[in-house]
Amino acid sequence: MQKPLYQLQQVQDIIRHFTPNWFTAIMGTGVVALILPEFPVAESLTWLLGSTLWLLNIVLFVLFSTLYILRWTLYTNEAKQIFKHPVMSLFLGAIPMALATILNGFLKFGIPLIGDVAVQIAQVLWYIDVFLAVAIAWIVPFCMYNRQQHQLNTMTAVWLLPIVACEVAATSGGLLLGHIEATQHAVAILFGSYMLWGISVLPAFAILTILMLRLALHQLPSKELAISSWLALGPIGTGALALLVLGEQAPHVLQVIGMESLGIFAQQGGLIASLILIGFGLWWLGIAVLTTLKHAQQDLPFNLGWWGLTFPLGVFTLAILNLAHQTDLHFIFIFGYGFATILILLWMLVASKTFKGFYAGHLFFSPCLKTYLENK
Repeated sequence: MQKPLYQLQQVQDIIRHFTPNWFTAIMGTGVVALILPEFPVAESLTWLLGSTLWLLNIVLFVLFSTLYILRWTLYTNEAKQIFKHPVMSLFLGAIPMALATILNGFLKFGIPLIGDVAVQIAQVLWYIDVFLAVAIAWIVPFCMYNRQQHQLNTMTAVWLLPIVACEVAATSGGLLLGHIEATQHAVAILFGSYMLWGISVLPAFAILTILMLRLALHQLPSKELAISSWLALGPIGTGALALLVLGEQAPHVLQVIGMESLGIFAQQGGLIASLILIGFGLWWLGIAVLTTLKHAQQDLPFNLGWWGLTFPLGVFTLAILNLAHQTDLHFIFIFGYGFATILILLWMLVASKTFKGFYAGHLFFSPCLKTYLENK
């Protein structure tokens, strides 16, 4: 394999072909960083590894954001074509979800490193994340309805990406509440986070229902999209995690407005609802594993879609571990640590393949640019 030189022309090509699906690498790496300190062994080492990955993620987010902004600046007409592409436009949802892992890292790693200013940074990032998530949740589906051509037999779980970002922001809102004073501002964040949950989870379940029909009528997706089956685990796991973290904060936050009993209901109801969602997630996980094994009988081509193995499983694992902490049940901890171990192994596999593809330069490819040039 010839070593890429990444000279000026090659850098320009990277900018021209840079697409938002690269942000899925930040999502997957970020969720692994957040899970590593959850292991009860070698806590100082796992915290160090997690914080290192989080700092790396910040660098990657700045790099990828710079590349994508440059694409919009230097190749504006070509960049606009993403809103017409039926697949690549969906990956715009990866941007706020990637940002959410960074702001969550400020709450987990930033406070010990830089003090309370980390909470202030996380709060600012949360508002930015909410704005991006809601905007994408409106704009991308509208483009699907108005400017794109879709068919049931080509549908995949990638449809979930622009929707799930809102419930990821809802989870971050719950985590943020654990670090700020219980005031009416905190009540607004709590109520807003539940609304974000509704914006995301209900449409996501509608998509999952249609996806089940598509699978029954048109069979499994192609081997190039086999990993997309894992994405269905994302809204389910994140939905459960959001209910758990918001419910945990609800009693003391709602005490400010004399509604502590409602907060207790939200906490207890969140526990039960999360168990139901985790059960649903286990069913989808089984389908995803069987789909992957079916296609693995042949050669599975690597693409950036393989990052779908990490973030959905990661948020599902975080939901299980959070449930274990709130119930203090040993067998749930074991369950969660098992999933966490599998996640880390999958992350190592996907990260290594991504690094090789980045080094070789063949992962930089914009399908919407190809379509635009063919039709020009």
